Amino acid sequence: MPAAQTGSPAAAPALPTLGGKKSSYRERVADALRAALIAGELRPGEVYSAPTLAARFGVSATPVREAMLDLVKEGLVDTVPNKGFRVTAVSEKQLDEYTHIRALIEIPTVTALARTADPVSLEALRPAAREIVQAAAAGDLVAYVEADTRFHLGLLALSGNAHLVDVVGDLRKRSRLYGLTALVEAGRLLASAEEHLELIDALMARDEAATHEVMARHLGHVRGLWAAR
Repeated sequence: MPAAQTGSPAAAPALPTLGGKKSSYRERVADALRAALIAGELRPGEVYSAPTLAARFGVSATPVREAMLDLVKEGLVDTVPNKGFRVTAVSEKQLDEYTHIRALIEIPTVTALARTADPVSLEALRPAAREIVQAAAAGDLVAYVEADTRFHLGLLALSGNAHLVDVVGDLRKRSRLYGLTALVEAGRLLASAEEHLELIDALMARDEAATHEVMARHLGHVRGLWAAR
């Protein structure tokens, strides 16, 4: 498979270990590729070969090719015969659809947690909310999205509906939030990050109206950030 990457992207991020939870190079490479997408290091419309990416990450081409096939299933890249993989673009229409589905699922589910969730479990999510704020302040997009994903999926998991968590997780992967660099430079990401702490406070207060308002505002804010790319 010939090298098809255009341009010379910045040095690759180290393969994440995620506390030893990942069991294979395939999974670790897939995480590193997602991180590169988030940071804008792999650009929509460009074609990258498995050997080129393998050299970048310092691994063999096989786990890279397998990881890219996983990303194909997630809709993040498309296969290009005899060349490699093209990073898919996300349209404004798709972002609107993803946000709409997330709102239908997450707003009522999280609002109900104000009545049902164990306060200890809610408070256990506060460190992740703080990590989101710290990452936004530091302009660390990979850490931001990783902590943001842990927070939101961890919160939804308190509903006890694993399928719901899977659906939202897939929507988040498909939107993938690449292109956030400009928002960090403009100083617009921190306000969205701080809404996570506000949400925890509303849930701990058992205030359903406030929880609903924060969740609706947060998802609208996220869509607004995407539109400002």
